[in-house]
Parts: sequence; C-alpha cells; structure tokens
Amino acid sequence: MAAKLHFSLVSPERELFSGLVDQVDAPGAEGDFGVLADHAPFMTALKEGELRVHNDGKVTVYQVRGGFADVTPEGLTVLAEHAAEAEG
Repeated sequence: MAAKLHFSLVSPERELFSGLVDQVDAPGAEGDFGVLADHAPFMTALKEGELRVHNDGKVTVYQVRGGFADVTPEGLTVLAEHAAEAEG
C-alpha cells in the first residue's frame, strides 16, 4: 500500500479539510504542481484555480483563490485566501 500524505486546507473562515490523502494537485503561481507523500519540502504562492484532492480513487475539487502552499516532512498545508468545494 502506498504511503499517504497528510493534507490540510484552511481558509480564513474555517478548515475545509484535514486528513490523509493519496495526492493533491494545486494551482501554483509559477505553475500547477502535484504533491505525494514524502515530497521534497517547498513553499509557493497559489493562483486562482482548482485544487484537486485524490483519495482512494475519488477526486474532490475545491476552488481556491490566492494564498500559499507549504510542503514539509509532515505533509501539505494550504492557506487559501478563499476556498470552497466545487459544485457538481
């Protein structure tokens, strides 16, 4: 079984998600990127777009606008200026 990534998505209003996932794809200011477990640490600004959370064959999509993504040995934290689960 593949290792899981601890992921947390936080907006000023509330924490939208916190838990273990397979992969997160995010809209970086310098280009979209994906994060898996044991990814090298980095920090980047986010642009407006879709943040996709992959877990056990299911994909959950959030619309994000601005903020930062921080990858550490403990996992990925996204601090978004605005975030909401996509409709549909």
